[in-house]
Amino acid sequence: MNFTNKTVLITGASSGIGEASAIEFSKKGASVILVSRDKAKLELVSKKLEQFKNKVLVYPCDVSVKSKVESMSKCVLEKFDHIDTLVNNAGFAVYGSVSDLSIEEIESQMQTNYFGMVYCIKNFLPSMIKQRSGHIVNVASVAASFGLPGIASYCASKFAMLGFSEGLKHELKNTGVGVTVVSPIMVRTNFFDHPSFETMPKYSPTSLSAKTVAKAVVKASSSSRLEIIVPSVVRAAVWAKHTIPYAINPIIGSAFKKQLDSMKK
Repeated sequence: MNFTNKTVLITGASSGIGEASAIEFSKKGASVILVSRDKAKLELVSKKLEQFKNKVLVYPCDVSVKSKVESMSKCVLEKFDHIDTLVNNAGFAVYGSVSDLSIEEIESQMQTNYFGMVYCIKNFLPSMIKQRSGHIVNVASVAASFGLPGIASYCASKFAMLGFSEGLKHELKNTGVGVTVVSPIMVRTNFFDHPSFETMPKYSPTSLSAKTVAKAVVKASSSSRLEIIVPSVVRAAVWAKHTIPYAINPIIGSAFKKQLDSMKK
C-alpha cells in the first residue's frame, strides 16, 4: 500500500516497534507523528526519517495521562486536519508475582497499555468516523491470549486491548474505519530493560526483530482482520489454547512458573 498523502500517528515511537514502524511507514510515503514521553529519543528517530523527505511531527506525550492525550490530539488535528492510521504501540511490563508487585505497579501497566490506547482512540475516532475512513492498529502481544505467571498484570492489559478492539470493530462496521490488533511473540527491543527483568534471559532463539513486527503493523493498517499474530505459525498455539485449554494451560503455566520461582531463590 502506498501511503503518500497519508498521515500516521504512532505512540511509543521513540524505540523498538514504534521506531521501526515509523521507518516502514515513511518508506511508503507517509507523514508520521511520533509520540512518546521522551522528547530527546523522538528527535533522534525524527532525524532518521529525514531521508524520506516526508512530514514528521515530534510530540512528547505520556499517553497514560488523559488530559495530555487530549492536548496532543487537539494539536495534531489542528496541524494535520485528520490522521489516516493510529498505531497504539506504547506499553511496558513489570515482571514479578502479583503478591510481590505493588498496586501502583499493576495500575501503571493498565494505565499505559490499555487506557493509553483508549484515550487515543476516543480522541481520534470522531474525526475518522466523520471522514468515513481510517484504521486503528493496536499492538498487543501473544500474551493477549495466554495468562502467564510473572506478567499477569501485563497479560491483563493485553487481554483488555484485544477484547476492546473486537467489540469496537463490530461497532465500526460500515463506518469506513477499521481495527486490527498485531500480536507478536517476544521481540528484541528495550522492553526488557526494566529492572524487574534484570535476572531473566533477555531473548529466546525464536524472538523477532522490531522490523519484522513493524512490517506486520503496516500490513495491519489496511487489513480487514481483527488480529494478526506474528509469526503466523503461533496462531496454532493460540487455537490449541482456546480449544483444549485443559491440556495446554498446565504446560504453559508450569514452564513460566519455574522461571518465576527461580528468580525468587
